[in-house]
Amino acid sequence: MREIKVFSYVDKGTIIHKLSGVSKVLCFLILTFASMFTYDLRVLLVLTMISLIISYLAKFPFGRYKAFLLYFAIFALVNSILNFLLAPTYGVEIFGSAHVIYRFNDFYVLTQEELYYQLCKIIKFLSIIPIGMLLFYSIHPSELASSLNGIKVPYKACTVFALALRYFPDIQKDYNNINLAQQARGIDSSKKASLSKRIKNTSKILIPLVFSTLDRVELISNAMELRGYGKAKSRTWYSYRPLQKRDYLAILFCTLVFMAVLFMRFAVVKNLFWNPFI
Repeated sequence: MREIKVFSYVDKGTIIHKLSGVSKVLCFLILTFASMFTYDLRVLLVLTMISLIISYLAKFPFGRYKAFLLYFAIFALVNSILNFLLAPTYGVEIFGSAHVIYRFNDFYVLTQEELYYQLCKIIKFLSIIPIGMLLFYSIHPSELASSLNGIKVPYKACTVFALALRYFPDIQKDYNNINLAQQARGIDSSKKASLSKRIKNTSKILIPLVFSTLDRVELISNAMELRGYGKAKSRTWYSYRPLQKRDYLAILFCTLVFMAVLFMRFAVVKNLFWNPFI
């Protein structure tokens, strides 16, 4: 069985990987805030293109994350359907016009405005997801913790976050090993079994997985306690990398993008949405 590691750092030696963790975290936050400040489809498409270019420069393996991307597509589709069922004319209320595509009844009316609004929401997600996934792919968990501490996040919270990222691949590995051991005992949880049987057999995998995870948590907590972790108000980081010229250039670029988004939002469009139906 091929082992799949979702939250795992891979050093590709690209220009993105060579950036300091602090600059990566700051760039991610700046671009995220830029996307939050607007629903302008033109701006969101530019932000999405920037995210994809950054992912390309980092040689991000999108094929390795097919399952996650499929879940996102299902989530976006279900979210759009539910929004339409609960408020089918919300797009009409936002843009102040109604170009009817199909009328199901007096309440459910499909309009161009509603489709445009749902499209803006999906593109908004797409503008953030690539760089969000890239953040975990291009930063070592220890460096990510030191980077968060570098922007004044408490170091204890940073350590907990780093440990969680470190153990995601280990938990996945344990799950695969336990699954193979259970299959060797005749407990089938593959796609060949019925859904009810797979759910029942999966519980026989999760129970030993939970206990093995608890053992690992106890081991780590004892080791940290023996080393006096948490006694001091601050700590040093072995994996911390100071900012260099390329880091300042990356932060400057993201800041300029953020300022351009604010300019479009407050000076040009002067609204959260860009209305193409005027």
